[in-house]
Amino acid sequence: MTASTTAWLHRSACTLPASAARVFAALTTAEELRRWLAQEVAVEARVDGAFAFWGRHTYGAPAAADPRQRITRLEPNRVLAFRWPFEGLDSEVLITLSPDEADGNTKTRLSLEHRFDAKPAGADAEERVDDLWRLTLGNLDAHLRGGDGIVLPDYADPSPEIRLSIVIDAPRERVFKALIDPASLNKWIASAATVDPRAGGRYSYGWTYQHGGRDVAGGPTQILDLVPNERLVTDWPDWRGDPARPKTRVAWLLESVGSRTRVTLVHGEFPRAVDISDYPFGWSSFLNQLKTLVEGSAA
Repeated sequence: MTASTTAWLHRSACTLPASAARVFAALTTAEELRRWLAQEVAVEARVDGAFAFWGRHTYGAPAAADPRQRITRLEPNRVLAFRWPFEGLDSEVLITLSPDEADGNTKTRLSLEHRFDAKPAGADAEERVDDLWRLTLGNLDAHLRGGDGIVLPDYADPSPEIRLSIVIDAPRERVFKALIDPASLNKWIASAATVDPRAGGRYSYGWTYQHGGRDVAGGPTQILDLVPNERLVTDWPDWRGDPARPKTRVAWLLESVGSRTRVTLVHGEFPRAVDISDYPFGWSSFLNQLKTLVEGSAA
């Protein structure tokens, strides 16, 4: 496959918290790849060598390696390219590493091109591929930071969900206030929160942005269930603003642990595991912001 014959191309990019040599090792060492990418991995670090990954954590959940998964280009600490049969289509992934302009000793810019002979079937092909790489590169970032926050989804799971928890050194009443009080919400997650604190009531973070030329009002819109100091459940429409996509569901569950509170966030009702996208990394950041706010609050 060459760029001149590519029928469809997806691009991604991110800045990673490690040197190019460190990132390259994470991309090409089987032991490391098993931690952040796939259940099973086979790597031969040479052109035309194997670069195979399979099992329940691999998109499509293949049961065995595919012999077509081969390295097509390899430049140590700079370039990795490999073939990947994707939904029955031939595709090639090209990853290029370059030192970050601001701090090339400790940060690396990763640029990714996923090239297809033909665009995958379905109206949401672009979203599927984009979500897959958001999750995959998020896991690579988490791995390079020490491993906390890695989410390896089961692509065979018919009911995928995100489940994260954190313990906050404050009673449930204070934590719940930060979830339901507009002024508090504006300090850690919202920009212009609106809350009608009852089942069926409006619940909005006031997020507005553009995606794909579309004006989007992001985040939740409605409270589905509410028990003061115990749980708050909201809807979660498609973050890209596509009304045809089904809504998911976010639950904030509070449990006393002595004088502290365990907060468990469950984001579920995803149609497919790939739809999890980079939500786990966003929610992990918001949970830490909630903890910082509540523990720093005087009341």
